[in-house]
Amino acid sequence: MNYHQYYPIDVVNGPGTRATLFVSGCEHQCRGCYNQSTWDPRSGHLFDEAMADTIIRDLNDTRVKRRGLSLSGGDPLFPGNLAAIKALLERVRSECPGKDVWLWTGYTHEHLTPEQQAVVALVDTLVDGKFEQALQDPSLAFRGSSNQRIISLKPVE
Repeated sequence: MNYHQYYPIDVVNGPGTRATLFVSGCEHQCRGCYNQSTWDPRSGHLFDEAMADTIIRDLNDTRVKRRGLSLSGGDPLFPGNLAAIKALLERVRSECPGKDVWLWTGYTHEHLTPEQQAVVALVDTLVDGKFEQALQDPSLAFRGSSNQRIISLKPVE
């Protein structure tokens, strides 16, 4: 898996202060997407164990009160990203107690593959659905178009 950008401190992509990873790879290619540079799964930087270690370390850094991790892109549920995202989320769950996970995807919750469902099982909040330019609404919190849903999957601590 590759990634485009990592923000150790982010207050835009989800509630509270978060660490945010923008991965590469997206097959939806939504018209009007603000992150088209992330569509190619080979673009960006290699996501390796050192980057995963950095995210875990940042989430556990007590100097900054981070609520959790946000995963966006590209699409974290792009088939080529699933193994790396699942491994990262398993580490977050075991090594970062009390941190929540938000994940943005163009896929809809009802149509996820079993492999995608296994990743989503490790997520607290899913923002699903393709960005639809005709339904764009800048007043919406944490999503770009009104068809996209914020789905709470687990109670937030």
